[in-house]
Amino acid sequence: MRRNLLPILMSMVVLSPLAIDIYLPSMPTMAAEFSVSASEIQSTLVLFLFAMGVGQIVIGPLADRYGRRPIALGGILLYIASSMLAAVAMEFHWLQIARVLQGLAACSTSIVVFSAVRDCFTPKESARYYSYLNGVICVIPALAPTLGGLLALQFGWRSTFVFMTLYAIIMMILVGYRLPETRPTNTVTTGPLYRWSRYKPVIMEPHFLFYAFSCMAGMAAILSYVSYAPVWIIDTLGMSELTFSGLFGLNAAVNIVACFAAPIVITKLGNRPTVMLALSTMLVSAIMQVLLQQWGPATGLPAALSFMLPMMLLCIGFALLLGPATSMALAAFGERAGTATAILGFIQMSGASLLTGLVQQTDLTAPYAVALVMGSLAIILLTMMAMPRFDNWHQEQYAH
Repeated sequence: MRRNLLPILMSMVVLSPLAIDIYLPSMPTMAAEFSVSASEIQSTLVLFLFAMGVGQIVIGPLADRYGRRPIALGGILLYIASSMLAAVAMEFHWLQIARVLQGLAACSTSIVVFSAVRDCFTPKESARYYSYLNGVICVIPALAPTLGGLLALQFGWRSTFVFMTLYAIIMMILVGYRLPETRPTNTVTTGPLYRWSRYKPVIMEPHFLFYAFSCMAGMAAILSYVSYAPVWIIDTLGMSELTFSGLFGLNAAVNIVACFAAPIVITKLGNRPTVMLALSTMLVSAIMQVLLQQWGPATGLPAALSFMLPMMLLCIGFALLLGPATSMALAAFGERAGTATAILGFIQMSGASLLTGLVQQTDLTAPYAVALVMGSLAIILLTMMAMPRFDNWHQEQYAH
């Protein structure tokens, strides 16, 4: 057992949420500097997540074929290069290209991190280490926007990407010297990298698809919130970057508490009831958002709070949803867990980014856009769970 791996893996897993959250307060300033619309600057988040989703399918088999270390080092090197490209980009399309590359890089390191835990530890130990890693992922959104806001105020928005570059260089040194190769010796490394026969049994399973789309619904709601919030609160409502960081950090803190409470709720209720509770919470959040926009305050800090309050409910619903929905999606694929996990990540991240990108093409303001995404998806999934004809899609299944 390599327990000394955990600090390295926790440091590596930071790369992905850092690239999402640190530059959020700077998005309105970036839109003004590049002379692009709010939806175009929001596309930098969508493209990042889409690339992470596609990378699940593309990079996962490479980690099995060539080992964890080469993929980790290659991913960090690409992260450094893409962060530098974003920092010096003078035209908007170069920033978009940098974000796609950064998404692929972050996907590479994430795959290595979670594969290494599965490689080195027993299932019981893995569950504990996964909880540590997810805890880090939840903490970063609470801290990164404040750091990014301070950096942007002192040095401009490009300094956030410089910070990512420097952090990745430190990780390159740490991984280069300290990360061992963890790929099991019995891993199959021959034959075609990508075979339809590997993916077909997973994709054709309705139970898997239902819970994969449940994960996608939660991710789409969160991505809509994260991409719309900076422009709405800073640009439209006139709040400062640090005020936004504080409000966003407060919601992230609620998410952290919800993540720690989720296992207790799941133990008490079970997986499927917890998914229903989570989707219901998202629906209530959407309804509350619409009501507050209709009859709540319209300007200043009260308006910002009225937008963020329903988002706290969304964060709670997301924290409750992701664990049991993932578990239910993968339950029947004990012998294909790696393939099923890759497809789940692809559907969750790429599907969420596509949905968010489509909504961003509408003229809906931020509160109504976020409410539309989470409300409509929650209604569809809850309706299916209430209809007996779809019972085989969402009832408990077990590995076979």
